[in-house]
Amino acid sequence: MSQYLTIAAPSTGIYKEKGSKFLAYAYPVITEAEIKEIMAGLRKEYYDARHYCYAYRLGPSGNLYRANDDGEPNHSAGDPILGQLKSANLTDILLVVIRYFGGFKLGVSGLIQAYKTAAQEALAAATIVQKAEQAQLTLHFTYEQLNEVMRLTKEPGLVIRQQEFHQTCLLVIQFPKIQEPIIRARLSKIKEVRLTDSLPVPP
Repeated sequence: MSQYLTIAAPSTGIYKEKGSKFLAYAYPVITEAEIKEIMAGLRKEYYDARHYCYAYRLGPSGNLYRANDDGEPNHSAGDPILGQLKSANLTDILLVVIRYFGGFKLGVSGLIQAYKTAAQEALAAATIVQKAEQAQLTLHFTYEQLNEVMRLTKEPGLVIRQQEFHQTCLLVIQFPKIQEPIIRARLSKIKEVRLTDSLPVPP
């Protein structure tokens, strides 16, 4: 898959039912580490809320995903949120719905509808964008190869994500996956450059 859909920036939504308030927050993310950081921040900011339910999908195909009910009845919160991400064919996204309990139980069907609707509201407020699947490589080389390697980084669409210059050099580069064969071929012509695959990082 060379193209996929995600959101351009965080968005919010809200749904109220029988005194309960459901605050929805959608975030573009690419790693589980980002998700943990966002969740920790939300729990701190909304410390008095009852539940922090969420779902996420990661990767161009959305194959890495999770749904969490956070104490609500099984499959009444996380799954409806995840269902909205799948319906919109979105990935690299985290959607959190924070519930403030209003004193009245909604029942499982009511909860499913509430979490689904709150998620829909956040996605309706989001800007959907199409992105090219990215690839990333880590280059290990010596100072003798520095000039040749840096010339390669001028390739259109290629960005440097990390660079370290100590006794040896390390460079993490990211580029559209469709360019990977060309990039690898050019690197193979530079002597003593060692390549390792890396996990993708935010564009």
